[in-house]
Amino acid sequence: MRLQTWQLFQSSSRLAKRQSAHRIVSSQIGHSSVLARTWSTPLAKNIAEAIATTGPITLAAYMRQCLTSPEGGYYTSKRNSGDQFGQKGDFITSPEISQVFGELVGVWLVAEWIAQGRPEKDVTLIEVGPGRGTLMDDILRTIRNFKPMASSIQAVHLIEASPSLRLTQKNLLCGPDTLLEETESGHRSTSKYADLPINWVEDIRFLPPSRTSIPFIIAHEFFDALPIHAFQSVSAPLSPPTHQITRSATELTPPTKLTKTTRQWRELLVTPTPPPSILRTTATNLTTPTPQGADFELTLAPASTPHSLLLPERSPRYKNLKHTPGSTIEIRPEAQQYMSDIAVRIGGSNPPPKPPKPTPSTNTLPPAQKTETRRKPAGAALILDYGPTSTVPISTLRGIRAHKLVSPFSAAGQVDLSADVDFTALAEAALDASPGVEVHGPVEQGAWLEAMGIWERVKALGGEGVAEAAKRLVGRERGGMGSVYKVMAVVPERGGKRPVGFGGGVEG
Repeated sequence: MRLQTWQLFQSSSRLAKRQSAHRIVSSQIGHSSVLARTWSTPLAKNIAEAIATTGPITLAAYMRQCLTSPEGGYYTSKRNSGDQFGQKGDFITSPEISQVFGELVGVWLVAEWIAQGRPEKDVTLIEVGPGRGTLMDDILRTIRNFKPMASSIQAVHLIEASPSLRLTQKNLLCGPDTLLEETESGHRSTSKYADLPINWVEDIRFLPPSRTSIPFIIAHEFFDALPIHAFQSVSAPLSPPTHQITRSATELTPPTKLTKTTRQWRELLVTPTPPPSILRTTATNLTTPTPQGADFELTLAPASTPHSLLLPERSPRYKNLKHTPGSTIEIRPEAQQYMSDIAVRIGGSNPPPKPPKPTPSTNTLPPAQKTETRRKPAGAALILDYGPTSTVPISTLRGIRAHKLVSPFSAAGQVDLSADVDFTALAEAALDASPGVEVHGPVEQGAWLEAMGIWERVKALGGEGVAEAAKRLVGRERGGMGSVYKVMAVVPERGGKRPVGFGGGVEG
């Protein structure tokens, strides 16, 4: 999400340094301090009050509140002027830069539909995090030129939690005069393209998978905004010190002195910034000051948390980093859940475990279990976002406001928060969830757009503005969009045959 500020983020190490100076403190802010203090936003005060009551919160909880709280969240509250996108907002996305971007995504969907035998019905289009609806509008406008695929589309489903953005999407895709009806699971209206039904739900889990549906799923700059948990590797005693009870029940001997230590993951938590008079010790002995204007800061949990005991132990990638002192990692469990859901919709779920064999003593079989008939894998997903190709993201949380990089701990609810996407974790989640899918990529956005024919389309459209916009999308110099943004595809298992844009050609 957040294009123009990327070079600024790349060239500045201040944010990373601030986040590496994780303070080991407990919450020192009581209710009286919260009430007496002036907070940057009402949501910041609400978060501080919650912390004063329950203690430090996870970074994921903080992000979720800032972005989607019904009481002042970035995406769920009304803004005084327009929305978050465009020159008057906080950032500009690729579909807003050029119509060619969305057109090529539409062409990719058509090519994948062709590769899967041109199904004549039951195709659905699903977009998670549709923004203003610009990308889906360009996709539908493109697909209508391929009439066989256009006629195969049964419905469009948009996953959107923001009421204001939902209305913006409806006005663009259906027209301002069309009715937005409330349904049992969300909302619906009718597209201006071939009277297609368009349905809105707040979470993909509210969209039940269908055995007959062939889902084509788009996730553009969606995963980067999902909440992250952050962890740091520390040296900790192998076991806590123990006290010896003496003959007197009221006397204790000094604790046993331990010299052995082990590496542990400790979670980075969010607490309000303390008053300047309070002395604080940092985990790395750094004294980098908290950014001016920040209401909160990251602190290192003094002991293991349920998340630190579970999440970093799920993958060998994280386990290998635990033995490097000071290693910091970011994990998005919600992103992995989304990818698992997407993979199952395309390729079906893993088969249930086989029933146990009869035991020699009884020679009897357990009651027969019903087995579900799995449909042939079909559909596809295209993920477009930013992040490293294969490494684990570290200290990438950023805040953006009015096209400028700001502290992610300032002006809660009025600053866009995002962090790099772990594409390898997404691929692992998809492959673990379904035996019927393959994952291709990630490849750099610039290479993908060129493989899809961006320059040929630019030539056909003509105009200096079109060419300049295309250069911005594919540019690779100085951390340009063409290299920072990546593209990944999830397709039905077919022996590793590459889809178009990932080294393959149009087939079928």
